[in-house]
Amino acid sequence: MLGAVADPPVRRGSDYAELSRRISRAGLLDRRPGWYAVRIALTLGAFLAGWAAVVLVGDSWAQLLVAAGLAVATTQVAFLGHDAGHRQMFRRRGPSELVGLLAGNLAVGLSYGWWVDKHNRHHANPNHEDEDPDVGAGALVWTYEQAVATRGFGRWLARRQAWLFFPMLLLEGLNLHVASVRAVVGREPDGRYRTPMRHRGVEALLLGAHTAGYLGVLLLAMSPAKALLFVAVHQGLWGLYMGCSFAPNHKGMPMPTAAERLDFLRKQVLTSRNVRGGRFVDLALGGLNYQIEHHLFPNMPRANLRRAVPIVRAYCAERGIPYAETGLVESYRQALAHLHEVGRPLRG
Repeated sequence: MLGAVADPPVRRGSDYAELSRRISRAGLLDRRPGWYAVRIALTLGAFLAGWAAVVLVGDSWAQLLVAAGLAVATTQVAFLGHDAGHRQMFRRRGPSELVGLLAGNLAVGLSYGWWVDKHNRHHANPNHEDEDPDVGAGALVWTYEQAVATRGFGRWLARRQAWLFFPMLLLEGLNLHVASVRAVVGREPDGRYRTPMRHRGVEALLLGAHTAGYLGVLLLAMSPAKALLFVAVHQGLWGLYMGCSFAPNHKGMPMPTAAERLDFLRKQVLTSRNVRGGRFVDLALGGLNYQIEHHLFPNMPRANLRRAVPIVRAYCAERGIPYAETGLVESYRQALAHLHEVGRPLRG
């Protein structure tokens, strides 16, 4: 169903059903409207303050510092769009889509409909080479098979991808914008749109408004040269921050195949990794550091994920299911080690 990331199936008597009952009894699937009201107000306030700073600072090289701060605020707005897509804020589709469209298309310049379609497929089959779009062959490769299939510059890149991973993330913001536009307007040869989308016209209008407003404010506030550098810093750091928030979640974790036939509980837990940390890590990663709990209960409000950890961890121990949890730096080390290992056949 487009418009929200699909809820997981609950089969009576399954291991997941028992865990779901425990989580539900603890009240962790209940909505947190007050928490989200405060979170939205603070995040939107920081985002608008960043743009106010652009106007106030004017034609100054100090704008590059403003661009760095605004990259952080932009990522936090994107996290709100992520939560809306999972219906963590509201049970009903309408309000969820409204927040998602405003946060994604208008504020960030990211197609909400494209992201929901892509993210649905990721949640359904995380880390599955043929089913998860996040580990499909592209600028990076995630399996030996993908590596040996590369040619030309892609082959050169795959050999060195672990070393180039973080620099390449500086282009992720541009990649997300281009993918969003292609999703909204892209068609197959027979005329059908490539990406299913409930509100295509609205998405196109909001993306256009974002682009016009973004470039318009910059060109009114500073010279074209400074505006260009502002865009480079803002978009580069936004892409880096987004990539650093999602990379620890699954990269370097097992990549199941269809032959393994894992049930829902094991499919989600075995392919996900949690990142330990305090409230700062929770804020910095938008709650995505609780990736196991998030994948098991995608509509659980972000504020409840931390409270779900002891329940899920204990339940996995009861069932003998490995529960991966590590520090932030170690999570990056594991992800980079996987990228380096995948490129090994090309370095022989």
